[in-house]
Amino acid sequence: MTKANSIGFFTATTIVIANMIGAGIFTSIGFQLVDTVNTWSIIILWSLGALMALCGALSYAELGTYWTRSGGEYHFLSRAFHPLLGYLSGWVSLTIGFSAPVALSGMALGKYIAPYLEVPSMFLAVSTILVISFFHSLSIQRSSILQNMTTLLKVFLILILIYFGITKTPVASAYLWDSSWKEELMLPAFAVSFVYVTFSYSGWNAAAYIVDEIRESRKNLPKALLLGTTVVSILYLLLNFVFLRQNPLEAIQGQLEIGQITAISIFGEKGGALLSFGIALMLLSCISAMVWVGPRVTQVLAEDHTLWKWFSVKTKKQVPIRAIWLQTAITIMLLLTGTFEQVLIYSGFVLQMFAALTVAGVFVVRRKNIAKKGFRSPFFPIPQIIFLILSFWVLVYLVVAKPLETGLGLLNLVLGFLVYTFDGFYSKRLPKR
Repeated sequence: MTKANSIGFFTATTIVIANMIGAGIFTSIGFQLVDTVNTWSIIILWSLGALMALCGALSYAELGTYWTRSGGEYHFLSRAFHPLLGYLSGWVSLTIGFSAPVALSGMALGKYIAPYLEVPSMFLAVSTILVISFFHSLSIQRSSILQNMTTLLKVFLILILIYFGITKTPVASAYLWDSSWKEELMLPAFAVSFVYVTFSYSGWNAAAYIVDEIRESRKNLPKALLLGTTVVSILYLLLNFVFLRQNPLEAIQGQLEIGQITAISIFGEKGGALLSFGIALMLLSCISAMVWVGPRVTQVLAEDHTLWKWFSVKTKKQVPIRAIWLQTAITIMLLLTGTFEQVLIYSGFVLQMFAALTVAGVFVVRRKNIAKKGFRSPFFPIPQIIFLILSFWVLVYLVVAKPLETGLGLLNLVLGFLVYTFDGFYSKRLPKR
């Protein structure tokens, strides 16, 4: 791949940051505060999320520098365990893994700015996704420019919000520093709240999906994953302090537009309106990153399986244009048919399950003693064990607390298995890499 059709360390890092900072951080704390109101509980939740993301980033860095092919979990699971697992993860990525976060960010974007523009929020969400998909259909170089600009703007606006949120004296605060956090940690609601946190941190693995497009990937992939995850973790903890500091509990409990509510609390109605547009621009960066990364998984899957071969086509500028528009179509379908919370939990369950299986793949690689030529996760196997324990905790409580949404996730896997069976006689085996 030529330099014009590849990206360096900086752009790979902005992709990680942009994928992570999406709708979740500006929406999820409102849902968490319905049952988890102690400030210590919120800090513990988001700190655990940061720890989990860093443990996952270490693991994916090791896998991605050994199996240097785009595709993320699809490629890793196919090589570490069995093509069926890889296929199912690719199926999940195709159907909800990236389209759901894009749909959620589109929903949030519409909610933030539709009242000021006096247009339907759904129209804004759909049109924004279509325009960004078109832009990413042009070239990797133009995708890189769009991604870097929107991500830098996103970080700048977040730093402004954090600065004024910390320095301005609040009228009322949702802080609660008593000992009730000990009881909250034992409640099923705490585990369900952690689902929102893991969704907000999702994207820490983004650069692993586009390994083929990263120059000197064995050097730049680990740095991009770890630096991007660390930066976002710090920003998330500070943002949650600001949300709790600048709002009374009843103003944000159960609310979706937490960023907008906080902006109005800090800057007033006019300033809040301006920052709401700023938050919408931040969500543009997330949508852009997902539209860039997601179709690469579909394109790699399509290379290996005849049933999907039509979507493996790239343009002369190495853009998987058919895969981009397939994901866009699925995203719009989710926008028109799902609610925010249902889409979040439904996608979160299956994505967490495959992330856990992928992290477990590090044990397979180490047992085979084949990871010597790539990055090696420090402190092995502690980061992997931490990730797997937290994942198991989330998955068990989701099954208990949200049986409908988790059932839909499992039903999607059954459908993927049927498609795999149908495709099995005609699809090619994974090439040796």
